[in-house]
Amino acid sequence: MSSKKEKESLFFVLFGCFLSLFLCLKHKKFSSFHTTIKFSQQQQHHRKVLLRSHIDTTLQSRMGFSFRGGAQQLPAVKTKMDVMRSLFDLAYSNVKSFTQSEDVHVFVLIMFAFLGAITYLSYWVPKLIVSFMPTQNLKRKYKGAKWALVTGASSGIGESLAKELAGQGLNVVLVSLKETILDETFEELKKQHPEREFRKIGVNLGLRDGSYLREIEEKTKDIDVQVVFNNAGFMLTGFFDKTKLDLLMTNHECNCTSAMQITHVFVKRMLEKKLKGCIVFTSSAAACQPTPFSALYGATKSYISAFAANVACEVKSRGIDVCAVHPSPVASNFYDKAHKLDALAFFQKFAVTPDQLPKEMLRPIGRIVWYDIGFVAIAFRNLLKMFDYGFFATLISWTAHTMGDYKKNV
Repeated sequence: MSSKKEKESLFFVLFGCFLSLFLCLKHKKFSSFHTTIKFSQQQQHHRKVLLRSHIDTTLQSRMGFSFRGGAQQLPAVKTKMDVMRSLFDLAYSNVKSFTQSEDVHVFVLIMFAFLGAITYLSYWVPKLIVSFMPTQNLKRKYKGAKWALVTGASSGIGESLAKELAGQGLNVVLVSLKETILDETFEELKKQHPEREFRKIGVNLGLRDGSYLREIEEKTKDIDVQVVFNNAGFMLTGFFDKTKLDLLMTNHECNCTSAMQITHVFVKRMLEKKLKGCIVFTSSAAACQPTPFSALYGATKSYISAFAANVACEVKSRGIDVCAVHPSPVASNFYDKAHKLDALAFFQKFAVTPDQLPKEMLRPIGRIVWYDIGFVAIAFRNLLKMFDYGFFATLISWTAHTMGDYKKNV
């Protein structure tokens, strides 16, 4: 849960934004414009009378008749089209003189600047506040917590998270594919932390028969898991239409559905027992942009981030913190089974090691719902503050065929 100091900091930031807008509107450049838009109902009526008088005077000078004098004053040579043209000229001249005034130009410029400031400050202020806060010990944060569960725990980010959580005093359930590497990680953790208890659950989160969920439920029914890291996932690359449907469905199940089902199990348990805890999702920078040649990966990560944001709104007030973390590329075996794409090779130049992530991933829990880690993730999020997502996707759809990855895989 956020501390009192965090809430005070955010209050003063928001107060500063509103104060800035107030001072802008009170600036002398806005004095005349401000007074024209702030008037009472009586003033509105008075303005309408003046406008009618102005139109009448203009029509008299330009066309030789008046609304007040009746239709008999309308010259025979004037047609309805002449009347409409004259009214249009009158409206155009008034609009032109209004839009060319210095007050309007200043107002428009500052309003655009203000909207831009809000767009970026609403991202950067929380981001910087959280970045300067210390990382968190989850055992102390959720007093009484004894168990954590990590999916994809046999290697990479998952293994590093399991080590960090064990170091904080939590027992850890390791969920991963039933492979030798899971056994090796399990034994290594037991040696490093002999005082902690570990459990391993070897399951395939990509199976659509629900067997993995039943096994997880069965092997955790006697413990209270209050810290859950939905970290498992993998990437398929290449053209969507050239990838087998069964493989796509397996990818979707692992990246999306399994995380949703596991979240449901442990959120329900925590709420029933009135326990505080957290659910953390390892999303990706790919969640924030179109990803051609790995269409399902970007889509599933977008789902994970959106799902986290929606569930957070429901359970935050009931003591469960939900957070989606967007790490930049990580130097692990995650990319080993993916096709060698030029785009992936480029972004892997900015990759960090898995051991650098756990402390940073623990930092935003309970403080912010989305958190970007690393240059690539931050750059992608800010890029979509400059360009609308739909526009950006349209632009890429028009130019994707010129990319090297397209030509190599088409």
